[in-house]
Amino acid sequence: MIMKSAKNANYIQIDHSANILKSKGVELMRISEALNKYEWLKKYLYGKPKEGYFIFVKKQIKYPLITCVTINSKKIKQEMQNIVIIDKNLKISINGTCGSLKKGLDGVHYARGKIILKEGAHLKYNHLHSWNDGDEVNSDYEFYLEKNSRLDYNYNTVSSPKNLSLITKVVCLKKSAANLKISGICKNSKMKIKDDLILKENNSSGILKLRFVGKENSKILSHSSITAEAESKGHLDCQGLLIDKTSKISLIPELVCKDNRSQITHEASIGKISEEELHYLRTRGLNEQEAIDLIVNGFLEM
Repeated sequence: MIMKSAKNANYIQIDHSANILKSKGVELMRISEALNKYEWLKKYLYGKPKEGYFIFVKKQIKYPLITCVTINSKKIKQEMQNIVIIDKNLKISINGTCGSLKKGLDGVHYARGKIILKEGAHLKYNHLHSWNDGDEVNSDYEFYLEKNSRLDYNYNTVSSPKNLSLITKVVCLKKSAANLKISGICKNSKMKIKDDLILKENNSSGILKLRFVGKENSKILSHSSITAEAESKGHLDCQGLLIDKTSKISLIPELVCKDNRSQITHEASIGKISEEELHYLRTRGLNEQEAIDLIVNGFLEM
């Protein structure tokens, strides 16, 4: 799955080696090169990063940008910082994948990212993770939405690492809108999720949807919040599905309202697969594992 995404990637990194496929209308370079070129980048970065990418989309393009970061050797430790800027009134898609290519590598992947949407910009960002059971992953992304901009963000962990820490922060300015979908299957691993949606200025809005599946000695802790600092609307929807008795899911939704003109709501639930569902699917010719897989896939759809 990861290498299929890499075929036409604009930025591909394997272990510590990176290659770039440049595109007309897009300024793309290693983050270290960008820091030498643009002094103002310092305010978005921690220290002097050696790994990561800088993408500045300045003109409309017709195809998605693709980034692919992988681990293919034992005991690799990646420490990345990524910056993405979408210029005014552009409508852009990005497909990003991160993962390890095989089992037994015991890799470490740290990634910090800042994504800035200028006034009127629209970004559709699909972010896919696929890891193996010895890997350690820490992903920390911040999104800043200027006036009238829109973000559609879809994050999915299809194969979980040993430990995953996922932090997502979105700040919405005047009349901007964010639609976030975060999902993952956790198998024999630990996941710690922290999501913050901040509706900072008037007429901003946001929806945060989360779906998590826990199985085979997994532990999932998800703390998600929406903060309304001005007249705004927001909704938080978090759900968990436990496949067996060896796993645990904790969902902590939080709403903070600082403006009485705002409306923010939430719903949360954790459940299991019912015997009735399994029985129905098995009468249709599926075995038990096929039935469970079908139910899980349906649950993760948003």
